[in-house]
Amino acid sequence: MDKSKRLFLKPKRSFRRRLPPIGSGDRIDYKNMSLISRFISEQGKILSRRVNRLTLKQQRLITIAIKQARILSSLPFLNNEKKIRNNEKRFEKIESTARITTTGLKKI
Repeated sequence: MDKSKRLFLKPKRSFRRRLPPIGSGDRIDYKNMSLISRFISEQGKILSRRVNRLTLKQQRLITIAIKQARILSSLPFLNNEKKIRNNEKRFEKIESTARITTTGLKKI
């Protein structure tokens, strides 16, 4: 091989192959909540295939199982706990502010 061609070749990198997140014995089913909960974000959204490291077939089955669990009320559609807490703090700050009236400063 010529030296000019050798310059353009990239060195081979060794990489560690990650284990698949779903084992061969795991059943993808709406009843298997421990498996399904690994593929849902904190907000209740279904994580993408790239993040989950799943095959296309596995991702489809996981999506169907999550949707079935949501319909049967095993899983919530949304998880809005953080948003509610932020709104409560916002209302507390508004109530404690001072208001100016025509007679002077009046605190609530």
